[in-house]
Amino acid sequence: MSAMAHTALWTKLRTAAPFFLITGPNVLQGKDHALRIAEHIAKLKEEFSLETVFKSSFDKANRTSLGSFRGPGMDEGLRILEAVKQHTGLPTITDIHEPNQATAAGSVVDIIQIPAFLCRQTDLLTAAAATGLPLHIKKGQFASPQAMLQAANKVREAGNT
Repeated sequence: MSAMAHTALWTKLRTAAPFFLITGPNVLQGKDHALRIAEHIAKLKEEFSLETVFKSSFDKANRTSLGSFRGPGMDEGLRILEAVKQHTGLPTITDIHEPNQATAAGSVVDIIQIPAFLCRQTDLLTAAAATGLPLHIKKGQFASPQAMLQAANKVREAGNT
């Protein structure tokens, strides 16, 4: 997707009425599962004329237990998200946890999400900003409104407006 297309998507989402929806499975569990859910979401998007973004994670790095399922990993997860986008036409969003994931994720998804626990991490924010994609920075419960403003400023200062 070109920079112009990303800008158009962001404009469409921020002006959506009455709102836009980010929805999907918390973590990717396989291509067939993701496509089945995405097809249903795409039908609901049309039925209710609601701007919708498909969201799922390739790695849930903040699980409580070391043995908990985290997802298929970045490479397979991004292949699944690409398939969802190609098959349904839905824009996609996923979260990244490390700066070195930004470029790969940014080549597939339409929006990058920064997890709440990582919302103040400068290297992660600036790597995500460098993709030029719209970012969704989740607010950590520990973060004040001022801290979130500073997170947004880091993204702006890194050239992502």
